[in-house]
Amino acid sequence: MINDTFLDKLSKHILTSFDNNLQDIIVVLPNKRAKVFLLDSLNKQTNKTIFAPQITSIEDLIQEISGIRVVDSIELLFEFYEVYSSLTKKDDLLNFTMFSNWAKTLLQDFNEIDRYLLEPNFVFSYLKDIEALKRWDLQPKETTSLIDNHLAFWKKIPEYYNSLYNYLKNKKVGYQGLIYRESVKNLKSYSENLLNKKLVFAGFNALNQAEEKIILHLLTNNKASIYWDIDSYFINNPYHDAGLFIRRFKNQWKNYSTQPFEWISEDFQQEKNINIIGTPKTIGQAKIAGKIIEKLTLKNENNSKTAIVLGDENLLIPVLYALPNSVNTLNITMGYSGKNNPAQLLISKLFKLHANAISRNASNYTFYYKEVLEVLNHPLVEPYINVNEVIQTIHNNNFTFFSLETLFRLKEEKYKHQQNEYFDLLFTKWDNDPLKILTRISTILLQIKYCLNKENEEDKVTKSFVYAIFKVINKLINYCETYEGKINSIEALYEMYKQVIDLAEVSFEGEPLTGLQIMGVLESRVLDFDNIIITSVNEGKFPSGKSQNSFIPYDVKRELGLPTYKEKDAIYSYHFYHLLHRAKNIYLLYNTDNEGIDAGEKSRFITQLEIEKQPKHNITHSIYNAVLPEKAYSIINVPKSELMLERLHEIATVKGFSPSSLTSYIRNPIQFYFQRVLRINEMDEVEENIAVNTLGTIIHETLEELYQPYLNKFLALHHLEEMISKIDNITLEQFKLVYKEGEIKKGKNLLAFEVAKRNIYNFLQVEKTAIEAGEAVKIIALEEKLEVLIQDERLPYPIKIAGNVDRIEIRDNIIRIIDYKTGKVEANSLKVNDFEGLTSEIKNEKIIQLLCYALMFKNNENYPVEAGIISFKNMKEGFMPFTLGKGRGIVGQTNITEEILEAFKTEIISLILEIIDNKVPLKETI
Repeated sequence: MINDTFLDKLSKHILTSFDNNLQDIIVVLPNKRAKVFLLDSLNKQTNKTIFAPQITSIEDLIQEISGIRVVDSIELLFEFYEVYSSLTKKDDLLNFTMFSNWAKTLLQDFNEIDRYLLEPNFVFSYLKDIEALKRWDLQPKETTSLIDNHLAFWKKIPEYYNSLYNYLKNKKVGYQGLIYRESVKNLKSYSENLLNKKLVFAGFNALNQAEEKIILHLLTNNKASIYWDIDSYFINNPYHDAGLFIRRFKNQWKNYSTQPFEWISEDFQQEKNINIIGTPKTIGQAKIAGKIIEKLTLKNENNSKTAIVLGDENLLIPVLYALPNSVNTLNITMGYSGKNNPAQLLISKLFKLHANAISRNASNYTFYYKEVLEVLNHPLVEPYINVNEVIQTIHNNNFTFFSLETLFRLKEEKYKHQQNEYFDLLFTKWDNDPLKILTRISTILLQIKYCLNKENEEDKVTKSFVYAIFKVINKLINYCETYEGKINSIEALYEMYKQVIDLAEVSFEGEPLTGLQIMGVLESRVLDFDNIIITSVNEGKFPSGKSQNSFIPYDVKRELGLPTYKEKDAIYSYHFYHLLHRAKNIYLLYNTDNEGIDAGEKSRFITQLEIEKQPKHNITHSIYNAVLPEKAYSIINVPKSELMLERLHEIATVKGFSPSSLTSYIRNPIQFYFQRVLRINEMDEVEENIAVNTLGTIIHETLEELYQPYLNKFLALHHLEEMISKIDNITLEQFKLVYKEGEIKKGKNLLAFEVAKRNIYNFLQVEKTAIEAGEAVKIIALEEKLEVLIQDERLPYPIKIAGNVDRIEIRDNIIRIIDYKTGKVEANSLKVNDFEGLTSEIKNEKIIQLLCYALMFKNNENYPVEAGIISFKNMKEGFMPFTLGKGRGIVGQTNITEEILEAFKTEIISLILEIIDNKVPLKETI
């Protein structure tokens, strides 16, 4: 257990020093969160009822001194745009999106300049001169409009600053820097009005110029005292960044020449278990954090004395999912980006869906199926809208683009008379009116709130996400109402939404004094825990790196006394080591992967801990990798159960083995098992582009439709000419039947449509040439269902073989059984020397199919029989028959005799016996 936290120490001091007049002190802490913990600590330090002192955060104190309310970042951006608009000629006015790109950065610079009490006009003049020097002070004739505009922008910045400052000040609102600057101006009167009250500043580290001036003024006038939280190891080491600021204050503040410096502790150097754990990828850290919490829970550790500090806020959701069930309560205190918010992602998808629908066809309002499915399958939609049958219909019918009316018709057909207000809100047509759109989105977010379960922990977190976006939408509604006409289209609204959503952070509700604490780095200030788990301890994450989102160059910042990445790193250093001050068990997690988006080397803080190891620190270093199986992959081996044998008997005697099912078994018995035995088919997906098998089906169906009127007739030239004239219409009909609602009038599908027509045309031309050459052709069957029952003493029961053949014809007194192939087939692949081992190799699949057709065919005409393939990608070969006997100089036999069929039957029986043998398992072929 922690014996004495900083807040416990502060509580004791307050109760000892101000026991009888707690109402006369104001305790000032770095953040609002620490107030609850200090009150709890005061409660534990006393056994009597007392009135607590006033406790406030530094930001609230500054607001009180200045008398100005802080404006949030989104509202500030809107206010700045109004000021900018009033200062800019109408022809030069940028839209909100273009303005936001530089305004956010400029506002940060305004904030820093004011917090550090710099003279704004001097800073901006300095920057303007630097920009001019970059251009070597070109003569007017040597400049371009781009250079002129750029320099004009820098000249305008002082005007932007002064106008915004005065505009906000008159409204009694302001950004943080403005409030700090005004508080310094009001400091004297505030100090005088304190009378007998005294301020107690506690737990501070880095102070900006305004904070330093305020605290020093109050200290000098004996209106305040300040208590630091620093370890002797950091303050006595002149090179350690963790003590950079406090060391500077100790040496430079004149008060400390006569007054003691309080407090310096020895806590960091006490006994600690420091576990440094590396693992590949970010998600691994979340899983490890969950495992650590589980171990601590098993040791009966108090979860309220445990904190997970996220170096990367994006790790919040994975960590929540990784927590064990033993965590009954938790408190989340951190800013989570609005960009990654699930509710925000849904709103973005809705904007995309409706904006594209309007742009495609404003009158017909056409949706793209992927955008619809993205909305329907979103986790904030799918559980609350039962539209699985609508989704399946979209897949089955190849709906790629469809109208709003079609979507609602599908819903009505599948769910007659079932009201679904949520569905209507999501998909009903958007007017091109930003205010109405925002009102609709606000209603959608309220609908989600009503759907969520108040008792479910996951839903509580989701509700926080939804509420954060709800606030942003309401701010946009207020802006649209106040400044009517500024946003006049759905595109402009969406661009504005994308700009402001970056500034929106999610706040979570929780009980801060109980349960596991999950927080960001800044939220950990002043607090102490027994067990600390810090994630993402990598360079670029912790500390955050050298990124400077500012118009002010690094060297200028150094000269003006503004903070740079050096000071930023020192702040991170203090926060990191403060987390370790009084902790007993410390877990530092980092990503070992040096490739990818979230890659990076381990943080310098880890290396520093190892190099500057304290005698009482027990440091362990381990690397966690994912548990890999001994084998990368195990071949599937399914023994034949009684149920499977029953199913195989059913296939063999009722439905029959088709030639394709037999070749499926030869190719891979497990594929046969899934498709034929278990009857598991691949899920239908929308075909945006026509698949090869779909194209083949269309060609087959078109040829059947063309030849059907001439069944059992000898073909004549005029029959072929008539068929050729119908190619376009019948192919189009078959496309619509097979491809259903799919788009065939543009893109790759139009090319596929033309390819199908060309294949059919080429086929009919070959047929026409044969007729002209005097061949007599009579088609006796199209898409004929054939079957045969094989009864043999080698089989335990009669076996049925059944299947459909594309075409059977009599050509010059020879019966031809023809199988169409849209792919390329070579004549050599249909030749075989003998039947030994025929069914053991998949290369013989086409021969097996053809001989199966011949076996099933009942030859009532007593004509010679041939079976072969016509390949549409090898049309010059024409009809390619099965041939027995191959090799140089050998004339192969194409006539399929009874002897050939008997020899083939022996191979088929051998294959079927293997399929139905209870001792032969179904083993995967790789």
